[in-house]
Amino acid sequence: MRAQIIRLLKPFDIFGYRACMVNEPYNSSASAFEDCLVYRLNREAFNRLIQSNGTLCYQVMLTMAKDLAFSEIQTVNLSQKHIRGRLAESLLTCIRNYGYEEDGNTLAMLLPREDLANMSNMTTSNAIRTLSQFAQEGLLSIDGRHIKILDEPALEKISRLG
Repeated sequence: MRAQIIRLLKPFDIFGYRACMVNEPYNSSASAFEDCLVYRLNREAFNRLIQSNGTLCYQVMLTMAKDLAFSEIQTVNLSQKHIRGRLAESLLTCIRNYGYEEDGNTLAMLLPREDLANMSNMTTSNAIRTLSQFAQEGLLSIDGRHIKILDEPALEKISRLG
């Protein structure tokens, strides 16, 4: 079975809380693209905090609502967009989550092609081919795992049009 990357997390994002709140097994896993620090809170402590702190409970509820909205949009993107639209959306997601290096164009993350493909729900060979097409069209340039975005508005248009 091929891996499917469903979400990228930024510093201070939380994950695994839905299954924790309803006492279900976790049905997904997480892995890091780069060194990071992860804090783990056991289920009982988390549920006690939620039950005793209305402000925290409200914040978790807002996070859950945002995650649900993102999942709905992601489902539509991955099921209805063509390959080019899916890859453009994945690149835009990387920009939103990680930003650019100091040059203002190079993605501030080194993303293996296989992971980019898994984010876009496509094979690695299709991701490589589509990245090459984007480079030929002048939308980006590629230097190993470094991707420099040259025309972000064009990627946004490709993503929108699917």
